[in-house]
Amino acid sequence: MPSKEITILLKNKQTQLTKRIAAIEADFHKGRSQDFSEQATETENDGVLDEIHHEAKLELTLVKSALQRIAEGLYGHCEECDELINPDRLSALPYTSKCINCAL
Repeated sequence: MPSKEITILLKNKQTQLTKRIAAIEADFHKGRSQDFSEQATETENDGVLDEIHHEAKLELTLVKSALQRIAEGLYGHCEECDELINPDRLSALPYTSKCINCAL
């Protein structure tokens, strides 16, 4: 069973990502400037925000999956080969579900 620190870390990450996604979605829904040049800048920013939004949602999915694996007692085992994932890899990417060999 993973340490409580990993669970806390993942739950904190989940909270951060949820807030980030909500802030981006709120920005998408607010009105745009009437100034044409300002609209061009806002359109460029929307492209960047869209990518950040996509990445945050993907990362949130991975975090939720890791929390589910903890609940099921599967955390730390590769989902492909079922070998233990190197602890250093889990420290760097606590939501990873694959060992380094299977991730390549």
